[in-house]
Amino acid sequence: MHRKKKENWGSQLGVILAVAGSAVGLGNYLRFPGQAALYGGGAFMIPYLFSFLFLAIPLTWSEWALGRYGGKHGYNSVPGIYWFTGKKRFWGYFGTMGIVVPLFINMYYVYLEGWCLVYAIQYFGGTLRTLGLPSYTLFESVSPGLALGSTEQYSQFFAGLVGMQKDGAIFSGSILSPLLIITIFCVLFNFFLIYRGIANGIEKFCKIAMPLLFVCSIIILIRVLTLGNPTGQPGQSYFDGLGFLWNPTRDGKSLFETLNNPEIWLAATSQIFFSVSVGFGLILTYASYVRPKTDIALSGFTATSVNEFCEVVFGGLMIVPPAIMFLGISALTPEKLGSSLSMGFIVLPNVFEQMPAGQIFGFLFFVLLFLAGVTSAISMLQPAIAMLEESFLIKRKWSVLITFLFCATGTSLVVWFSQNAMMLDTFDFWAGNLGLFLIATFQTFMIAWIWGSKNMFKELDEGAKIRVPRFIGFVLKYISAPYLILIFALWAWKSMGSRLQQLGSDPVAQIAFGMFITTILFFLLVTHLAMKYWKKFEDHSKVLEEIPSKKEITK
Repeated sequence: MHRKKKENWGSQLGVILAVAGSAVGLGNYLRFPGQAALYGGGAFMIPYLFSFLFLAIPLTWSEWALGRYGGKHGYNSVPGIYWFTGKKRFWGYFGTMGIVVPLFINMYYVYLEGWCLVYAIQYFGGTLRTLGLPSYTLFESVSPGLALGSTEQYSQFFAGLVGMQKDGAIFSGSILSPLLIITIFCVLFNFFLIYRGIANGIEKFCKIAMPLLFVCSIIILIRVLTLGNPTGQPGQSYFDGLGFLWNPTRDGKSLFETLNNPEIWLAATSQIFFSVSVGFGLILTYASYVRPKTDIALSGFTATSVNEFCEVVFGGLMIVPPAIMFLGISALTPEKLGSSLSMGFIVLPNVFEQMPAGQIFGFLFFVLLFLAGVTSAISMLQPAIAMLEESFLIKRKWSVLITFLFCATGTSLVVWFSQNAMMLDTFDFWAGNLGLFLIATFQTFMIAWIWGSKNMFKELDEGAKIRVPRFIGFVLKYISAPYLILIFALWAWKSMGSRLQQLGSDPVAQIAFGMFITTILFFLLVTHLAMKYWKKFEDHSKVLEEIPSKKEITK
């Protein structure tokens, strides 16, 4: 008998919404518009669409196939699936990155959730005031809502909120920072959902959150589309915003000159990883809980399409054009923006201030950001929890507790070392950039060259409602894999030197790297012990069958 009932998704709609929820996050509504603005709008969209066609779609289908294949044989963790598929210990050890990378991204992602919720609550106070109801504010120096008057003041407010001036800034003062309290709430809320499990926690929340997210997005998009030319200034209509986003030769450069910039290709590839959640180990883990005869071909394509719709239609059309309509194209230059996060927390609040009923739409926007953040953040916890449960056959509450201790430690470091967001930036580099490129590159190579297209299509065809085009195997092998290797080499050549220098001189970078290595070593040990245990059985589902139930032991 099985020691415990294997978890599964409750419905096909549930798994589609959960996978879409893991992908639809802050990357869609903040990072994508910010990256598009930083890299010239239309100039960014060509490599972005190339990466979507030749990376996102093939890699998504391959992850769904590999994930369910591993799940059918009793493996829900990335190391377990890699080990069973690759038939070598190396792949099991490398699979550890599929646990550590999402875990580290969660450590700072939950902090970003807190930023979104603070803004949402502040805008809600302004919404009440707009409606003539009793209002409130989280901050003594800021009136209900956010109406600060200029981009510079929004920048100062944001820097003060997240403690850019010095380390430990949000811990100082006579009362606890609202951001600190809300960040603690976000951490606890995330772990409450993940503790409830696959069907009762993740799936149920995504069934509520995803429709709400869509409703908020549609309301804001309709408002944006009906603005006309609010300032009356030439070059600041909605169509000018669309031209910025989709015209690759808008600035007078030829198409060749536009595309002859490796940085744009790096940025576009990185954005695809974030937006579709390929290379994280998230789809792999989620797919392992899909029932054997459930369709994954159409489900995988649907989840990816939902994500791209949210990113390009919602994220692109309701954020970039309004910024140009109210502030002009000059507000979206790299010199003015600084980073992609500036679009959401500095530029857009300035837009909402000038927009009719802006307090209401600001509230809806940051609510949808918070919901998108939660659906993504909880998906980043499941790979670690699955590994701990699978390795030691422990109850979920203990695996959740161990994962919580790692995440609480990492988030505390991000919150404390807040000066210039140095800890957050360093975590993002080692996990969100280096780790992500490594996983995506090695996983694509393993699926294309070791597991093989034949096995992938066999898994995709089982229970399928559509037939996946066979040329996807060729694309995965001869386009996706070489392209990833090339992009990774360019990225390492461009970025690794400066980061290694920083690591040698910056104490904060050293602490972040130390935390990263410690977490890797812990899960390497867990993987090592697990593989010794798994080695007795080629099919891990047999391990569960060998373990007597509690009732049998009592007898």
